[in-house]
Amino acid sequence: MTTPHSILAESRRTLSLGLPLVGAQLAQISMSFVDTVMAGNYHPDDLASVAIGSSFLMPFFTIAIGILMALSPIVAQLYGARNLDMIGKKIRQGLWLSAMLSVPVILVLNHLGPVMDMLGFTDEVIRITSGYLYAVSWGIPAILAFMVLRFFNEALGVTRPALYITLIGLVFNVMGNYTLIYGRFGFPELGAVGTGWATALVFWVMFLVMLGYTLRKKAYRRFRLFRDARLPEWKHIGEILRIGTPIGISMGMETSMFAVMALLMGTLGTTVVAAHQIAINFASITFMIPLGLSMAITVRVGQLHGKQQFRQSRFAGFTGIALCTAIMCGTAVVMMLFPHQIASIYTNDPEVISMAAMLLIMAAIFQISDGLQVGGSGALRGLKDTKVPMMVNLAAYWVIGIPVGYTLGIVLEWGPRGLWAGLIAGLTMAAIMHNLRFHHITSTRLDLQKES
Repeated sequence: MTTPHSILAESRRTLSLGLPLVGAQLAQISMSFVDTVMAGNYHPDDLASVAIGSSFLMPFFTIAIGILMALSPIVAQLYGARNLDMIGKKIRQGLWLSAMLSVPVILVLNHLGPVMDMLGFTDEVIRITSGYLYAVSWGIPAILAFMVLRFFNEALGVTRPALYITLIGLVFNVMGNYTLIYGRFGFPELGAVGTGWATALVFWVMFLVMLGYTLRKKAYRRFRLFRDARLPEWKHIGEILRIGTPIGISMGMETSMFAVMALLMGTLGTTVVAAHQIAINFASITFMIPLGLSMAITVRVGQLHGKQQFRQSRFAGFTGIALCTAIMCGTAVVMMLFPHQIASIYTNDPEVISMAAMLLIMAAIFQISDGLQVGGSGALRGLKDTKVPMMVNLAAYWVIGIPVGYTLGIVLEWGPRGLWAGLIAGLTMAAIMHNLRFHHITSTRLDLQKES
């Protein structure tokens, strides 16, 4: 029976798991902020190179992490079912897969020169960006292996190490940037390329610290994580790919929708681009809160589902979704009440502040949709249901979001408001469909359980 006490108790469990993950996500986005600020203070070409390099890096990085994210529901369900022997095998195969995924990512990052030339970037920007991407590519195997171990810990309900280790990474990021961008302590002055090497260093530090923590934790010895090492076993790698590939594609489609909207904003003038960047940056920061909580929802739903506690799994999912939405309602209120004050943090230009304030009010509207959709996605991942959500995201973002935004913003000349209306339409459709899907699956499994 659902009571205020049971809702409060489940909310506390989700927050206990999720708040460290929220902190880890905020620390992760802070690294990007630090890279941008420190490279920007060095030279405009280096700032542009970091921005361009990050734009190339993030789609491939996001897809690879999305694939590996399948380990979270896989391990959570195995843990809930007390099938402990299989957990170590899945993680070993996840590490093999992370190494395999790093190969194409590294190859792509090191062969983007012709693409940048075709896009019309200057020779100097291409040179710096290529150097930045080459440096970052040395850290790709480490960060993907780190994510495997992070998802393993999170699936067991151990979420604080991700926060602490990411904060350690943030400290190394600042120190590495200062040393390598500006050539301190006897190191060469590398500019934006130094940012890339600092990022690669951070990735290896984070992986090695997480590996050390995982190896030293006595409670993990029962999983025999590294005792029965074998060559890749395609049966287990296939399961990770089957569940994870739709997650990666889904995340890629959402990221690409925002990227396309940013490109379309670029046709409307520099003031519009600046205002859009302010609004989307602030919205990205607030999004880290429900994103972290959605990872906790995946764990809660997955563990309870593994125990065959379908009613409790459904309850945990909807409680987590409600929690995400309630928090985003709070951030929406802040955006509605203080749009000009938020925009003035980023710029002193009155025209940019005015337009950014208008977009922040629109961003407040999609905060609620964003909370619903990311919470629903997390709950569905806990059930290992990823293919249908991928199709939903395809329809929501590419059949509805982008065409609506383009039609209203460009064809009908509504400008940035029309483009942002497309973002709202796409996120709202995804929110509705993900939650209906979770309701359908969980109610069907409850009915089947009753019949048996």
